[in-house]
This record gives sequence, C-alpha cells and structure tokens, in this order.
Amino acid sequence: MGTTAFSALMDDFRANVAQNRDALLAMAKRNPHMAYQKVNELALFVGSRHRVNLQLHFPVPAKVADVDSYGTENVGIVVDKFRRTFPVPRETVKQKAAEILGPGAKALDAYMYEGKEGVKVVMAAEGRIEVLPGSVHLWCRVDNERVKKYADWLMENVYFVSATG
Repeated sequence: MGTTAFSALMDDFRANVAQNRDALLAMAKRNPHMAYQKVNELALFVGSRHRVNLQLHFPVPAKVADVDSYGTENVGIVVDKFRRTFPVPRETVKQKAAEILGPGAKALDAYMYEGKEGVKVVMAAEGRIEVLPGSVHLWCRVDNERVKKYADWLMENVYFVSATG
C-alpha cells in the first residue's frame, strides 16, 4: 500500500457514504439500528477493497443519526487480528506519534499481556488512538490532518510493511 493508505481508505469510505447518504438518512430516522448495520456493511465492503476490516464505532448511540459524521471519527481498522508484536520497535511507534501528532500527544505502553504489545496515544482534548500490532482504533476525529498523517505512517510502516531483502 502507498503512503496514503489510511487517507485513501477513508476517502473511499466517505465517497460511498456520500453516494448512499439519502438512504442512510432515511434509515437513521426510521430505524437507527438498521442504519448502524448498513453503515457497517458499507465499511466492511470498502475495507475489503483495501485488505482491512474497517469498523465504525458509536460510543454515543445518538451519533448513528448523524450520517454526515460517518467516517470522520471513532474508526477501527483491523489488518491482522492474530499479530501479537509490532514489525518495528514499539519505541518507534511511540516516537512517531509524538513527532507527528505534536506536543499534546502522550504515547504510552498499553495492552502488554500474554506476549502482546500495544501503544495508547492520548491527545489532550482530542481523544485517543489505540495502536495494536494488528489493528488501530482511533477514538478521535480522523479527518484531522495530523491524525491522518500518523495513521498513514502506521499503515505504511506497521501494517503493510513491504518485505525487502
């Protein structure tokens, strides 16, 4: 995948939401549960074209009705649910978070059990990013340029590392 893998994935997803906006809006008004199911079907479809499992999370159930926010926040991307360790040093994942996301971001070791590793990036008022060896969960706005840049870096350097040598 190219350097803009995350951005391309999210652009593709947002375009699909835009194409289906009227139907999703009608569904969200009539039956929010059905709208939730449909938008996640759309996410699975788009994700499959990018070789990932794209998931939308709705920590505030009322947000299901906000069709225009689909794909802009609270996104999960699973690349390999069985991967337990990063293909790059965990310190690099943390250092890149601080470098790209800026001084308000604090990268911490997290989810370290049973031989697994992970990083939690806390960004002041903006939310958090949970970086695991096989997935990333963005509990924040994903249309923020710094967040996109970090997620693109993760896609290229952690999730879709090209085998060389």
